[in-house]
Amino acid sequence: MPLAEQYADLLASEGVTRGLIGPRELPRLWERHIMNSAVVLPRVPEGATVADVGAGAGLPGLVWAIARPDLTVSLIEPLLRRTTFLDEAVLALGLNNVTVVRARAEDVSETFDVVTARAVAPLDRLGRWCLPLVRRGGVLLALKGRTAQDEVTASTATLRRLGATTIVVTTYGTEGVPTTVVEVTK
Repeated sequence: MPLAEQYADLLASEGVTRGLIGPRELPRLWERHIMNSAVVLPRVPEGATVADVGAGAGLPGLVWAIARPDLTVSLIEPLLRRTTFLDEAVLALGLNNVTVVRARAEDVSETFDVVTARAVAPLDRLGRWCLPLVRRGGVLLALKGRTAQDEVTASTATLRRLGATTIVVTTYGTEGVPTTVVEVTK
């Protein structure tokens, strides 16, 4: 918990100053951002390799790395100002299980057990970026909002062409803001 609090403090200070979190988000930082990311962790297998595509301020990747030291997390982010923040956060939090990768998802050749993204792009585009990074038998966990099922309906053909075997919409968390996740198994 102390590391999570330290991360929340970084988001509330440097995250706002650098434009990674809006100042209006501060009152709901824990509920809407940190806990919203954390409630998905039961779906992540023990000891998994994880890629957070479009990591931004580190949600959900840093939250997952803090809560689950058994995970090996790669934060994939193309923008320098964001990777600078992520590098500084990883150092400040002393996280040995996190690597910051300044790249676009399409330029990453490694594969992972779990690939995640939160508030990055519509599902069809996200699938084109993320599914090539998912190992066979692995899963894309796309944190989405209320329109998740509509996005699944619109992008199922694309996801199947990219190797998706199952596509399921699941809601995690019962209190506060529930987290809707599109789970795409490859």
